[in-house]
Amino acid sequence: MAVESSTKAVSAVEKSRDMPSEKAMEFLYTVVRRDVDSSNDEGIKEKEQAIQRLGELMFENKLKDDLCALVKYIRPFLSCISKAKSAKLVRNLLDLFLQLDSETTSAIELCKECIEWAKAEKRSFLRQNLESRLVALFLASSQYTAALDLGSSLLRELKKLDDKALLVDVQLLESRVYYKLGNVTKSRAALTSARTTANGIYTPPKMQAGLDLQAGILHAHDLDFKMGYSYLYESFEGFDSVNLTTSASLALKYLLLCKILQNSPEDVSALLTTKLAQKYHGEASEAMSGVATACKNRSLCELKEVLASHEKEFSSDDVVRRHLDHLYDNLLEQNLLRLVEPFSRVQVAHIAKLITLPQDVVESKLSQMILDKKVKGILDQGAGVLEVFDPSTSNQTYNSSVDTIKAMGKVVDGLYLRARKLS
Repeated sequence: MAVESSTKAVSAVEKSRDMPSEKAMEFLYTVVRRDVDSSNDEGIKEKEQAIQRLGELMFENKLKDDLCALVKYIRPFLSCISKAKSAKLVRNLLDLFLQLDSETTSAIELCKECIEWAKAEKRSFLRQNLESRLVALFLASSQYTAALDLGSSLLRELKKLDDKALLVDVQLLESRVYYKLGNVTKSRAALTSARTTANGIYTPPKMQAGLDLQAGILHAHDLDFKMGYSYLYESFEGFDSVNLTTSASLALKYLLLCKILQNSPEDVSALLTTKLAQKYHGEASEAMSGVATACKNRSLCELKEVLASHEKEFSSDDVVRRHLDHLYDNLLEQNLLRLVEPFSRVQVAHIAKLITLPQDVVESKLSQMILDKKVKGILDQGAGVLEVFDPSTSNQTYNSSVDTIKAMGKVVDGLYLRARKLS
């Protein structure tokens, strides 16, 4: 009877696969709306599979509102199946909805509503999973205080239990929140805790890729681009293995950024021609390729054009924006050093004209470079002139004399000690 029941349950879903999308959803709606007796195992299994398939079709057709309504509609039916199955079904449907809508108040409200329902039904495991998703939603919507408050209370609860996989997820989210807030020390500590917990369990490729991505970002923040590149490449391959296109594209973007910051912009084009990277060719990779070309040519004008043409791509990413600001400053310094090198006295207005930047910006940058001792000279602001000093050479005779005097002092001290012993 069990084998026969399974065949019939699968047949309804399999039948829908041969239909056009709209007709398949209509057919599955009839199955989902059908009342099923709690003793009818065959009907329960058929309805469970129909709900899952209907959610997938709604996701494929981007029916966000219908998917939200489905999550709420199936709640009475969930009492007919085990808590483990019902939790899995709710999580799957909610994940599909969040992929369509992850940064709006409707997603947060739906998640909160599901959490309240789980509390009322006393489904602690499901509630904890939903709360971890809510932390991620708070992070995506820049509600960092709410994310930290909920994450901290959830961490205290999870540490008393044995669900280490969920603990790793929440610790990783905490690390990302702290990084967004600019607290790199706490971000690094949270990531270390997550990696330590992950060492004691099997970590799925998606989770490991997420840990590697955050590790790569933090190493790049510390200007250790070689180690950051290594972690980001592992992350890129991990996300690709589980077909997470958005995350893989993000890892590739940071990967290319590390190559540029390693002063190897010529390697970017070679990296983009690999079979793996070609799958994720898009606006992000094009923007980073443009930055690499500008750095290779040491052209500040080209870099400004690339930043202007891909402003949305760069401004929406804190990691890229922070490093590109540093890159822009370095490239500006290199260009200014190259321009002032032939002169001993030059007008600031002339330098500004050559580099095509406002005079006040150039003057401010030159002042900073003089204070940082990257340029030896002075700014005569009254005349609007930069005076560059000739490089001074160290006097080796003076250095040798000082070394000789020190050595003689040691000899005299030694003779004095011996004379005292003899006396």
